[in-house]
Amino acid sequence: MAYIRQNQSTLTAAQKKRFVAAVLALKRKGQYDDFVRTHIEFYVSDGDGGLRVAHMTPSFLPWHRKFLLDFEQALQRVDSGVSVPYWDWTADRSPAASLWADDFLGGNGRRSDRQVMTGPFAYQNGNWKITESESEAEYLTRDFGRPHDPMDLPKPEDLAVAMRDPRYDAEPWNSLTETGFRNRLEGWTSGRGNDRWRNHNQVHRWVGGHMLGASSVNDPVFWLNHAFVDLCWSRWYERHGDAAPYLPAEPPRPGQPQFRRIIAAEERMPPWDVRPVDLIEHKQLYRYG
Repeated sequence: MAYIRQNQSTLTAAQKKRFVAAVLALKRKGQYDDFVRTHIEFYVSDGDGGLRVAHMTPSFLPWHRKFLLDFEQALQRVDSGVSVPYWDWTADRSPAASLWADDFLGGNGRRSDRQVMTGPFAYQNGNWKITESESEAEYLTRDFGRPHDPMDLPKPEDLAVAMRDPRYDAEPWNSLTETGFRNRLEGWTSGRGNDRWRNHNQVHRWVGGHMLGASSVNDPVFWLNHAFVDLCWSRWYERHGDAAPYLPAEPPRPGQPQFRRIIAAEERMPPWDVRPVDLIEHKQLYRYG
């Protein structure tokens, strides 16, 4: 029977406590840092050589769906009643939103060094030491809204632009793609400054601190962000998926710029033996409440 992923704003105090306890249990076992390392390994940008599967690529959505499922199943081995909640960042757009409460994810970093001082993932509580990161900080950091260069979270109309696009993805199949649902949701644009970021990317930038870059999994809000991204893909598929639920259908040919750099619909996505088309349907496993 399918389980439910809830909006974080509807969680009870007991549900928050169980989710946090399961996350901390994975951290104590060293399993949480395995997820951080995986994301770092597969964060390959346009400017890097080799295959891109996690970001700036059509497989952004199925790759993170599988990544999220693996994490959720690890949580459920600790507590079978836990699932990953989602954060609707078009609605809960304030540092006062419930997910930043002391009994859930904790709040913003302090001004001096961006260190998170409240909640269960505060370094001072002794349960959340950063060991896999691109920075030297052993403590979790956040920088809500980037005060030195202020920005907001995405608005409903920003997400609506992505949701209206009926095509899954388009050439050149990377961060330069100007049309297609995938990149409109992932959020790479040709704009300047903060106008460069939209939707998913804008959320990472707004949270700041460890949410910037390949080691963003160090902040547990990563999972709530990607659960909402996954929900958006699910809703988009219900509206537009009859046309072509994933593109490209065929891999680029030798001599083409993206040859062996992206994953086509029926190719295997590392590090798993799974294809994008295998991950389009999810309702037999989980649904959104």
